[in-house]
Formats: sequence, structure tokens, C-alpha cells
Amino acid sequence: MMAVSVRKVENQSDFRAFFEFPWVLYKDDPNWTPPLLSMRRDLLDKKKNPSWEYIEGQFFNAWREDKLVGTIAAYINHRHNEYWGEHIGWFGAFEVYDDPEAAQALLDTAAEWVRERGYDAIRGPQTFTTHEDTGLLVEGFIRPVLLMPYNMPYYQKLVENAGFSKSMDLYSFHMSRDSVTEISLDQRLGRLTRGAMRRNNITIRPIDRKNLKQEFMLFKELYNSAWDKNWGFVPMTPRELDGLVESLGQFFDPDLAFFTYVNDEPAGFVMAVPDFNQVLKAVYAQPGTPEVFSLVKALWYWKVRPVMDWVRIPLMGVKTEFRNKGVDIVLYYHILEAALSNPRVNHCDAGWILEANENMVSIALKFGSEIYKTHRLYERNLQPGL
Repeated sequence: MMAVSVRKVENQSDFRAFFEFPWVLYKDDPNWTPPLLSMRRDLLDKKKNPSWEYIEGQFFNAWREDKLVGTIAAYINHRHNEYWGEHIGWFGAFEVYDDPEAAQALLDTAAEWVRERGYDAIRGPQTFTTHEDTGLLVEGFIRPVLLMPYNMPYYQKLVENAGFSKSMDLYSFHMSRDSVTEISLDQRLGRLTRGAMRRNNITIRPIDRKNLKQEFMLFKELYNSAWDKNWGFVPMTPRELDGLVESLGQFFDPDLAFFTYVNDEPAGFVMAVPDFNQVLKAVYAQPGTPEVFSLVKALWYWKVRPVMDWVRIPLMGVKTEFRNKGVDIVLYYHILEAALSNPRVNHCDAGWILEANENMVSIALKFGSEIYKTHRLYERNLQPGL
């Protein structure tokens, strides 16, 4: 067998191979959900993705002679290091066949790229911030929900055999309509919610459909302060926040977004979105197919013959000064109630939630959710002698 050669992505031909590799790798995988080509392009384009304003990095392809066998990105997130006082690099966009030599070569290349720049460790996979694809799927190998990564089960062994160890787990929770019926959402969670609202003068309101521009401005104001000091979180730049709002706005349902107040001061938010991956799965966009055709199919499966019966809760946060007052319970109850009041919705995904966020993990487990997926961040020390 020919040896593996890892080379930088240096021209358009290299980038095209890097870009299209997932469609080759996952072509027989029934769970993989291909994004629209424009979604992947916006993620990887260093001019379009606002994260690259403070990231420096390099893409690599692994080849066996003339066959592409894997890809990886190595990068430095300068804002992360400044915010957390760390001195680390990252890897992402990691895709590979069940080929230990290729996986080792890719991960070693990324580690060496980071080490050569004087950094102490490499962490990942993350493509490229906590607001994008984060973690390696290690449990729950079923269809991914919107804006969550998916990978083959064998990736875990390849990464661990390459000298990486666990850094943090990220949990995704599932609640079905049947499980809500069994535990009686209103009697248990509703009772706690009403008690917290009375004790701490908490109010909640849905998003104002008539003033969405102002509402999204409030969301942006709350977002960074509500997530402040969550492990690994780095405040979004104005351009990143605008991009997040624009991205979620494509799937936004105003019935699935709420703001909470404590003593009339904005305290938190929650937003759920229909699981558009169910549409994308049916569309199955592919390189070489004009995106206009994919968009027409998407419209059919979205509006004409709807296939979505899942929602995902990707965004929820409470400002630091209002935590431990029950605001998170109030938000959790109202978003579940709103989602499951829609007869088309049968499943709800809440994630990801850090394993270290014991309060939210406890709330989710106590009221009928189960951990059904785990994504893991890994780390490898690059300091000599350690």
C-alpha cells in the first residue's frame, strides 16, 4: 500500500477536493445529512466566515497516491487564547476513512503546525468556534439535528490512538411527546416555574413579531453576557452575531422564542428552531447540482409537504446576576410547552449542554429528557517531556 502524504491546500483544485470529500466519505451512510453547498462554502471561506477575522490556520489533505483519504484544518483562535488565558491551537474539519495511518498523519500534521508556532496543546475537533461544529460524536449515531456535527463511529478510536484524551463532553437531550405525557409537563415543571416566577418577580414574553429588528438587537445584547464564562465560550464579535441572527433567521419560528425579565430587567432568552436537517436530508444537495434545484426541493419539503417533526433548542442563556433564581426553569418550561403545543412536533432536541453545567443537566434529566448524544472535545499536550 502506498504511504500517506499530507499536503497543504494551496490551490483551487486542492480546495475543491477538501470541500467535496464528505460527499465521497459518507455516500453510503444513512445518517449523514449533507448541507447546502452554500452553507459549507460559508463555513470554510476565510473571507465570508467572520471567525477568520481573528483565526489563522491552514487546511490539509491526506493522499494515498492520487486518492484523497482525509482532511483536517489546524488553526489558532487568538480570541479564545486571550479570553481564557490559554496558549493552545485547534483542529477541525477532520474527516477520514477508517485508516489509522491516514488519521495519525493528519492529526500529527495539525499538531506539528500548532507546535511550530509555539503553542502548548491542540484541542478539537471544532470547525471553527463553539458557535459552529463542535465536538466528536462518541454516543448516539443517528441522524444529526440542525447545526450539529456528525461523524463515523470509528473516529473515536482513531483520535484516541493518535494521543488525544478527553477534554470535555457536550450532551444533547431528547424529549418526545410521549415522554412529556408520562411525566405531565405542567404538573411538575409548570409548578416549579410558577413558583419561581412569583418568588423572584420573573416575567416572560414571546418575541414581538412586528418588531423583529429590535428583538434581534435585544437578543444580541443578551447573548454574550448570558454565555459569559461558560467553558470554552468566547464572546461573539458584532459581525459574528449578525451572522448568527442571519443564519437562524432562515429557520426562525417566532412562536419558539422568548425573553425573560427579572424586576422588568432583561434577564435571559431561549430560542428553538425547526429541525431543518430533516428537509436537508430529503433534499440531499450534492456538488455538481445547481443550488437552485436544491432550494426548490427544500421549499417542497418545508412548506408543501412538510417533513419536520423535530425542533432543536440551540440557544438559551441567563445573565450571570440572575442565575440561581429559577430563570432557566422558566425558560425551559415555556419553550417545551410552545414546541409541543404544535401538533406536528413530536421530538425536541436540547443541546448541546456542557457536562460541567450540572444545574441544566439536572433540570433536563429531572423533567423527562434523556441524554441521547454525546460529543467530545479532545486535547493533546505538545510540551516536550509532558
